[in-house]
Amino acid sequence: MPTVKDEKIITPNGVTCIGYTDINSRLGSTSSSLYANNQMKWILSAGPTTTKTKGEMALDHEDVAIRGMMVIEKGELLWPWTPPAPPPPPPKVEVEVKVMTEDDYRAEYMASAKKVSIGALATLGVGLMAPNPAFSGMFSTFALSGIIGYQVVWGVAHSLHSPLMAVTNAISGMTAVGGMYAMGGGVVPTNGAQALAALATGISAINITGGFLVTKKMLDLFKRPDDPPEFYEYYGIPVAALVGGYAITNFAGFKEMSSVTATASALCCIGGIAGLANQSTARAGNVSGMAGVTFGLASCIGSVDWPMATYVQLAAMLGGGGAIGYKIASDVSPTSLPQTVAAFHSLVGLAAVFTGIADYLEHAAHHPELLDGVRMGAVSLATVIGGVTATGSLVAFGKLNENLSSAALSLPGRDQMNMVAGAAMVGCMGAFCMNMSHEVNVAALAGMAVISGGLGLHMTASIGGADMPVVITVLNSYSGWALCAEGFMLNKPVLTTVGALIGSSGAILTHIMCVAMNRKIGNVLLGGYGTSSTVNSAGPASDIEMADPTFTNVEQTVEMLREAKEVVIVPGYGLAVANGQYAIAEITKILREDGVNVRFGIHPVAGRMPGQLNVLLAEAGVPYDYVLEMEEINDDFPETDVALVVGANDTVNSAAEDDPTSIIAGMPVLQVWKAKQVIVMKRSMGAGYAGAENPVFFKDNTDMLLGDAKKTLDEIRTKLS
Repeated sequence: MPTVKDEKIITPNGVTCIGYTDINSRLGSTSSSLYANNQMKWILSAGPTTTKTKGEMALDHEDVAIRGMMVIEKGELLWPWTPPAPPPPPPKVEVEVKVMTEDDYRAEYMASAKKVSIGALATLGVGLMAPNPAFSGMFSTFALSGIIGYQVVWGVAHSLHSPLMAVTNAISGMTAVGGMYAMGGGVVPTNGAQALAALATGISAINITGGFLVTKKMLDLFKRPDDPPEFYEYYGIPVAALVGGYAITNFAGFKEMSSVTATASALCCIGGIAGLANQSTARAGNVSGMAGVTFGLASCIGSVDWPMATYVQLAAMLGGGGAIGYKIASDVSPTSLPQTVAAFHSLVGLAAVFTGIADYLEHAAHHPELLDGVRMGAVSLATVIGGVTATGSLVAFGKLNENLSSAALSLPGRDQMNMVAGAAMVGCMGAFCMNMSHEVNVAALAGMAVISGGLGLHMTASIGGADMPVVITVLNSYSGWALCAEGFMLNKPVLTTVGALIGSSGAILTHIMCVAMNRKIGNVLLGGYGTSSTVNSAGPASDIEMADPTFTNVEQTVEMLREAKEVVIVPGYGLAVANGQYAIAEITKILREDGVNVRFGIHPVAGRMPGQLNVLLAEAGVPYDYVLEMEEINDDFPETDVALVVGANDTVNSAAEDDPTSIIAGMPVLQVWKAKQVIVMKRSMGAGYAGAENPVFFKDNTDMLLGDAKKTLDEIRTKLS
């Protein structure tokens, strides 16, 4: 390939062609640098790098590289030297393949048949308890929506899990529909029920506007300069056409238009999540979700018969809440995404509680005959799930935003307290559903709200900060089930459909997080890392003495990166805290221009919520095809020249695989220690969020580069350029 004066040309297979005109004058400094680097490593090999003991100097005769450079030692001639023969290849390990017998296959089918039988019995139980055809129809909607949600959410790309949580946050703002059905009174509410309904509508509007704007901001970060132009604003035409056509036909007396428009709402919300399956359709998915919520609100407005003054109240609630949501979302950065999502979850929970209470009070005053078992049960579920979600999300926000300590609260008799509170809450729900009297119902409803709120607060406070990614996804799921309860309460299939969709989304993300952390969901909810119930006692593996760590500096790090052909960067939450994403993006660009294959490895729980590091790197301009998931990159570490760990600890801890007594034993991790050279950038040698010591820091092929991540990355970028 012809070169161009003073330019570098990289061929498709990664060969760098240099068009320097002063190549001869460059050779002297290059050879001097290489010679100096060899001498420096020779000198280091005689010191603590070999002995692992401060102040003790020694030359390792067993080191082939060192022995081959020795000529005379203490007057003894050691040259020439014949190196030892290479070790024989390890014996091939033959894996015993278990031959499945007929009994083995029979056992598998029997286990599967037992699970299906349980499902069949559960179906019969629902049929026996179904009080009316409306409940049966709603249950069918719930079941089918759950299956659709399961299939759709599993198709969402891992890198888009943060946008997934943001868009489900926005869609869960459909709790506004429940609030709208209980609104009334004119320009301002005239009683407590109407006030709670208006408040539920307003805070739901915060979620809708804020959630969709946050989603749009995140997805826009993934856009690449060479992506084709997009004109999603044109989709406003069919949205306006449907809403306008619905208004006209509904006013003309076609009453079924409300149901049809609500169905369009549910379909668009499903499409909103399905669009997140890949980067090319993700932004279209966000637009679909916006359309779905718009249709849902429109179908609700068209199905109520209010005086004009109440519409003014509605406009104030939706407009005011939307403005607040827009302001919050406009100020959100990728670093603060987790706490923002947690705060939005709390709003959904509050809206569910307010809607449930308002619905009961409204019907008790004007339509007590409609307070059947289904409605009373739905009100109690919406109140309980909403209460746990609201207070639990507030505590999660406080921990993630560092307003509260990330340590797990461990009160004496913690589990017993939760059991008593849970029993009392179930008792209140039973008393409420029995519908004995209005006074008893109000007392039971208040008891449910207070106890569920206290339970959510205490249970979340009892979970350590390391488990917060799981907590966020659990709360996301809760918000969906609260919306489902509203659907049963109001007999609105669109709310049941959307709620099941969000509930399935949160449940699947919770499963993914638990697998990635080797945690059981029950253990997470009953206490996090760092509590007495989860810290393992010291065992044989924990008594291993670790050698002194080896430290490096910016100059040596730059030299290793320049000499490498394969580099994998493993970012952690420390990168987000230090705002070092822009520097790491520049380093990546420089190295790739020099022919170095730089890629990123992302752990599923890196950061404080699923997919946060993907969004952070996208914000800095790192193309998403450079960023790989843990399963995609782990097998490549043995062929990697340099693994650069930036602000990660627990997610690269070899104790998860090597030490069965470790608190994170069994947790899938990025196997950076298998790379030829590991450079770990951290502020200090301290343990990670889980409190586990990391043996990787003390391995022979690891160099520690301590200091502020952003400052150090800026220095590396400057020297590379």
